[in-house]
Amino acid sequence: MPPPGGIFLCGILARNMLDIHFIRENADIVKAGAAKKHIDVDIDKLVAVDEERKRLRFDLDTKRAEQNRRSAEIQRAQGEEREKLLEAMRQLKSGMTEEEEQLKQVMVEWQKLMLAVPNIPDMSVPDGDSDADNLEVRVWGEKPTFDFKPKPHFELMQSLGMADFERGAKVAGFRGWFLVGDGARLLWGLRRFVEDRFMNREGFTPLVAPSLVRREPFVGTGYLPQSEEDLYKTQDGEYLSGTAEVGTMGYYMDEVVDKNALPIKFFAYSPAFRREAGSHGKDEKGVFRVHEFEKYEQVVLCEADHAESVRQHEALTENSEKLLQELGLHYHVVVNCGGDLGLGQVKKYDLEAWMPSEERFRETHSASYFHDFQTRRLNIRYRDEDGTLKFVHSLNNTALAMPRILTHIVENYQQADGTIKVPEVLVPYVGKSVIGRTA
Repeated sequence: MPPPGGIFLCGILARNMLDIHFIRENADIVKAGAAKKHIDVDIDKLVAVDEERKRLRFDLDTKRAEQNRRSAEIQRAQGEEREKLLEAMRQLKSGMTEEEEQLKQVMVEWQKLMLAVPNIPDMSVPDGDSDADNLEVRVWGEKPTFDFKPKPHFELMQSLGMADFERGAKVAGFRGWFLVGDGARLLWGLRRFVEDRFMNREGFTPLVAPSLVRREPFVGTGYLPQSEEDLYKTQDGEYLSGTAEVGTMGYYMDEVVDKNALPIKFFAYSPAFRREAGSHGKDEKGVFRVHEFEKYEQVVLCEADHAESVRQHEALTENSEKLLQELGLHYHVVVNCGGDLGLGQVKKYDLEAWMPSEERFRETHSASYFHDFQTRRLNIRYRDEDGTLKFVHSLNNTALAMPRILTHIVENYQQADGTIKVPEVLVPYVGKSVIGRTA
């Protein structure tokens, strides 16, 4: 089992994540991190482009200083000498204009390459190509046993009038859905349940975040440009977010936060939208994988300290585990391998609950920490005791994603007569203990 959070991460990595100076001085480490994540990025080209960027800037600074010197000389000169100085100034300006245009083009390439550089994974992250190589960390509960063959959630929900997928597709297209009657009651009960668990939890501030978001927060959080095909885009250039994380992380964009306020913890809600590009054919039936859903998200900003990021990461994961435990769902926690990490993640846990009809675990929550990868892009800083400005560290974890969690509840609580037992903690919110029983 890997050590929680990877306490052994080298201190220099925790302090200087992916600043261009760090990349130049530790190119081999950055290349190794990209290889572990299976992300193709040309670090050597980036360093070469950065050399050109630095050269052009130095040349322009030198010529601007020369321009200022000659301007003073022109003011003092007269006659033929003045004309010679003016001609020299015209040639100098012409050369500067040319180099300024070169610098603009170099900066475009430099920024494009910089955006493609992934964060370096923690030393405790296992090697692997995909989620099939994630490692189990711990297991809670036991698999439910049935004296009948368990049905998939979409059959149960349709038979009990909880959902209408045919009319959902008619109205909303592929992956469209309606929740009806007890299906809606169960989802609304889950809303109130998770709100009660988090609304007054120590340190968390409730937040309703926008789901229609400008490009900058998507670039800042690392979703763009890599995941553009999975996002819906409006005719005005905004994007529909697939998680409250994006809007919430933009809240303090370009601001200096008070160190005494750290850690800042948000319990954030927003509608969410994902095209699920490339997943055609996967989970076509039901509400496990849909285009439109709702998410409650935990988002944390903390001091620029690796140990603090690890502590917050474990705490966020524990919060989500407690929710699954209260719902009585058998689950396990896996640490994601390098090939199953996103661009900005240092380390990630997935929580996966048991799906009886498929006889396997399926994801319900993801908990990640990023060090200053996101906040460097979003320019979110705090001032340390000695006056030094530092980028805060960021973390996030699902509190609850709906309607996906319905699939686990419906399947795990199905009964032989086709009814569904309501988890005990949800009975006060749903108003009944069994769905499908009329008497």
